[in-house]
Amino acid sequence: MALNLAKTVVNFLAQKPEEKFTARQIAEWVIETYPTECREKQKRSRATAIPLDTQAALLNQIVAEIGSQRPRLQKKYPQIKTTEGRPRKYYFTEKSDSDEIENAEIPERIDTVASEKNTPIKEQDLYPLLSEFLWSELEIYSKRIDEKRSSNARGPGGNKWLYPDLVGMEDLSADWNREIRDCVQQYADKKTKLWSFEVKILINRSNVREVFFQTVSNSSWANLGYLVASEIEGAETLKELRMLSSLHGIGFIRLDADNPAESQVMIPANERSEVDWHTANRLAAENKDFMAYIKLIRQFYQTGDVRVSDWDVP
Repeated sequence: MALNLAKTVVNFLAQKPEEKFTARQIAEWVIETYPTECREKQKRSRATAIPLDTQAALLNQIVAEIGSQRPRLQKKYPQIKTTEGRPRKYYFTEKSDSDEIENAEIPERIDTVASEKNTPIKEQDLYPLLSEFLWSELEIYSKRIDEKRSSNARGPGGNKWLYPDLVGMEDLSADWNREIRDCVQQYADKKTKLWSFEVKILINRSNVREVFFQTVSNSSWANLGYLVASEIEGAETLKELRMLSSLHGIGFIRLDADNPAESQVMIPANERSEVDWHTANRLAAENKDFMAYIKLIRQFYQTGDVRVSDWDVP
């Protein structure tokens, strides 16, 4: 019997709801479970001049076919969803987009018995991972901003969408000669870029615009603003992010929670030439963490040196 790959993939994912698999992992299971059908598939492929003389070549072909069938598969079976970024992962869920967001943001509501080896990740777990990525890959000094440390003098909702989760400083003068540093310091030219990051666990169609404009709001003071997520579900979600980014300049980082070094800057942010110091003044006046961040920047401009121990650098 010929192998119906699409139906096989759907059945495999449906038997393991909520678990995420790469196309390669699915293909390995298909070959192991249906060796006879796969050999027949290999013979038919030879007839069409596709060189499939090795197990690895067969595996690569099935991986490619899973990827090519993805749009049609998702249209026919809306329960099949995929994450974006590398590598794309496939999973089966009966949850709506909004339910997925609710479960991601309130991990204790997730049925952990069904996934004992995958302990639900919390948003605060992502902060040190993002700091690790920013330092190791982009050489950005980062600092956590806890909005709970704000004075909230403006009443309920007064600080909503005001503070980013992390802020960062990029030392543009790290490789400069000491004479050049001293000259620039006297010249009062810019030798840093200030960064702002809003962190989420999951972004999909139900929350993409809300979290994007939250990032726009709380990153308006910085040279560069980024939305960060450990998972982004669906090509349409990424397309929406790209459209919004082209209008508002916010970038997007897909943070790999398992291996931060494999994280991706999927959409670069547009740089603002100047910091909005008026907004920064409000943030500093009402939040101790942000005030500490501004003090570190001032100290850098005064001394020309950065003390790594002052920052959230791993």
